Amino acid sequence: MALAIPVIYGSVRTDRVGIRAARFVCEQLRTAGHASTLVDPAEFALPMLDRMYKEYEAGAAPEPLERLATLFREADAFVIVAGEYNHLPPPALVNLLDHFLNVYYWRPAGIVTYSRGSFGGVRSAVHLRDMLAELGMLTISTALAYPRVGASFEADGSPVEEQAPGLQKRFGRFAGELAWVAEALREKRAMGVPYT
Repeated sequence: MALAIPVIYGSVRTDRVGIRAARFVCEQLRTAGHASTLVDPAEFALPMLDRMYKEYEAGAAPEPLERLATLFREADAFVIVAGEYNHLPPPALVNLLDHFLNVYYWRPAGIVTYSRGSFGGVRSAVHLRDMLAELGMLTISTALAYPRVGASFEADGSPVEEQAPGLQKRFGRFAGELAWVAEALREKRAMGVPYT
């Protein structure tokens, strides 16, 4: 069953390499038959949070927020792709996520982390689980970590040839779990939710 799964990427740094992992995730989801859109904070250039989307009068939010709200409302699940900045998720990711709230309710999220070094950004995932739960998302138990991300993916997000089978196999388990939970929650949302 096709699902709408935005992939929210976290970095706006000039020389970012994690975008490669985000592109890989998007392409793998599309290959599996899902509608996947890469949400890049560098493209949306949101200001530091002053007012959440829900605090604007209907139709008065800035255009980038309206675009994101429409995409997020239609989502069945989310994938968050984050590096690790001082053991925390990147500030641009936190800022983007914080602009919204109720559009995330009752949807699952999968966490993908990366690093240039050997730890794969896993410490930021610990904080992301807490944050995503507070935003109303249910995180799946399987997470992906990509250490040495620059050596694993080409600039376009395709895996380096000798690593492709392993990367795709690990992603398949992650995506299968995310889709299973997303389908179950979509069915339950259609019957009503405790609150919005």
